[in-house]
Amino acid sequence: MQKIFVAGKLPKKTELILKQLDANFWNGTGQISETALIEGARTAEAIVCPLSAPVSQAVLENAPKLKIVANVGAGFDNIDVAKAKELGIAVTNTPDVSTESTAELTFGLIIDVMRRISEGDRLMREQPKKFEGWAPTFFLGHELYGKTIGIIGLGKIGQAVAKRAYAFGMSILYAGPHQKKEAEAWGARYVSESELIETSDVISIHAAYNEALFHLFDAAAFAKMKPSAFLINASRGKVVDEKALILALQNKQIAGAALDVFEFEPKFSAELKQFDNLVLTPHIGNATIETREKMGEIAVANVQAVLAGGKPLHSVY
Repeated sequence: MQKIFVAGKLPKKTELILKQLDANFWNGTGQISETALIEGARTAEAIVCPLSAPVSQAVLENAPKLKIVANVGAGFDNIDVAKAKELGIAVTNTPDVSTESTAELTFGLIIDVMRRISEGDRLMREQPKKFEGWAPTFFLGHELYGKTIGIIGLGKIGQAVAKRAYAFGMSILYAGPHQKKEAEAWGARYVSESELIETSDVISIHAAYNEALFHLFDAAAFAKMKPSAFLINASRGKVVDEKALILALQNKQIAGAALDVFEFEPKFSAELKQFDNLVLTPHIGNATIETREKMGEIAVANVQAVLAGGKPLHSVY
């Protein structure tokens, strides 16, 4: 039986399938370290791992039998893909399956921060005496209807967000490397990143991460945003300079933000917790039972295809 090393906790349904394939499981808590991953994968022909597993050059070079690294996730920036390609090791991901769940979470963040839902929940739990009943000027938020949303990266998730924005009566701008024919259905307009940042009421980031996007939202970008605008990030944490965001919120350069991902994840800047107009969620963009189980099924299918001598179903290179 070919050896599969599972480098992190996965949904029970996926683990049951892998146990039937005689997989070996890392039994630690939290996120696996590079050292533990090197040891666990030393004789493996396949690694099945979450996005948090550091599949580095050292891991790949110390696994001479390795044929495939199957990421359980759409991203793969935790893997040294260049080294894997050099060594002839397949790298796969689970694309598309998380589109709807991530778009739902994104829109939840937009509604939450603009209508102050989490802030209101905290008030009712922690300072209930502040609620004296309905009043015309009490706890006002902002409507989505009639506002302009700027989407950076109109891939599948960006398009799913655009569909929802259109249904809410929002105008849509988008920026990225390519114009999209699909955008015509929602009256979306292709603009430069600069114009999008300067004119949008809500900015939602959905671009696939690469080094060119590092700190796309820095002090200069926040200075360009409207003081009434909100920033939403459910893509990758490194796109937003957390220190610059903290200063922008302190100086009221923007109206608020919502983050599902963080620059130093799983750590995040403690100063972020001070802002009532900032919604924080623990990287749960595609955290639904349905999506995670499907992601596991796809990862296992990729492993089975490669170990059977075939081609991977979802190669990243």
